[in-house]
Amino acid sequence: MDLLKAAQEQLIEKKSWPDFKAGDTITVYYKIREGNKEREQQFQGVILQRRGAGLTETFTIRKISGGVGVERIFPVNSPKITRIDVNKRGKVRRARIFYLRDMIGKSARIEEKKVVTKS
Repeated sequence: MDLLKAAQEQLIEKKSWPDFKAGDTITVYYKIREGNKEREQQFQGVILQRRGAGLTETFTIRKISGGVGVERIFPVNSPKITRIDVNKRGKVRRARIFYLRDMIGKSARIEEKKVVTKS
């Protein structure tokens, strides 16, 4: 197995993104291909979970679009992702917040974590 890990680390470039975890609201900018054109699209939502480790790590984002919940799974080290912005830090007590799927309206909001900066 060490040979497999060594090959992965050499072939796949590891990207450095800002720290984010479950409950945070982020915007992911990624490239999509339509025919022979390539453009950048964004997906903004709440992180439900991060799973895996190393090069196979993924994260799940959920957003409400037209009254319907949409979830998307992104690999952390995907070459299609161009940028990740953290919009809000969420205050949650779990690493996987699947209970958000059953909530609607105001109950589905996540309290924002207050960040204290030293000036």
